[in-house]
Amino acid sequence: MPLTATTARRLAATLLAIASLSAHAGYNVWTGEYTFSKAELQSAVEKRFPATLRYGELVSVKLSHPRLVLDPTSNRVTTQVDAVMTNTVLPTPPVNGTMSLNSGVRYDATQRAVLLDKPTVQDVQVQGMAQYGQQLNAIGAVVAEQLLKDYPLHTFKPDELRFNGKEVVPGAITVAPEEVRVQLNLK
Repeated sequence: MPLTATTARRLAATLLAIASLSAHAGYNVWTGEYTFSKAELQSAVEKRFPATLRYGELVSVKLSHPRLVLDPTSNRVTTQVDAVMTNTVLPTPPVNGTMSLNSGVRYDATQRAVLLDKPTVQDVQVQGMAQYGQQLNAIGAVVAEQLLKDYPLHTFKPDELRFNGKEVVPGAITVAPEEVRVQLNLK
């Protein structure tokens, strides 16, 4: 039976609707992956900020305005933040700068969550303080550990780990330029 123009249009509209569903966060039937857009991940990370941390009893670091960078080459996520450092002992003006904190991404079955993993300081930039690079990197390392270690980007609801009545489990996680993809495998 030949395809009529009306049937062809309906079929095209249905396929377009299905394709658009897979472009947003959620399970993609065609690839077997759960996808999180960069905007969704950015929103998740923004909930952690602003934050103020202390380094010893000497320095207070206020972090704000996170900006997420997805790095497919290293399969890692970088969180760039504005930093304001204040000496808590001596009355000196605050020092402004930026920090880049780099993290892997892993799945934790106990929490049913995709977490930032093993965050490290990638870069600390403070104008006029280049001679203190080692100390600033030490502060950045503490900040990365305290602020982002095991921070959840997404916690799966039970129904998100079921498809067609079968349980699925997250597998490999891939960082792409505009999204993070979690492979889902049948249990």
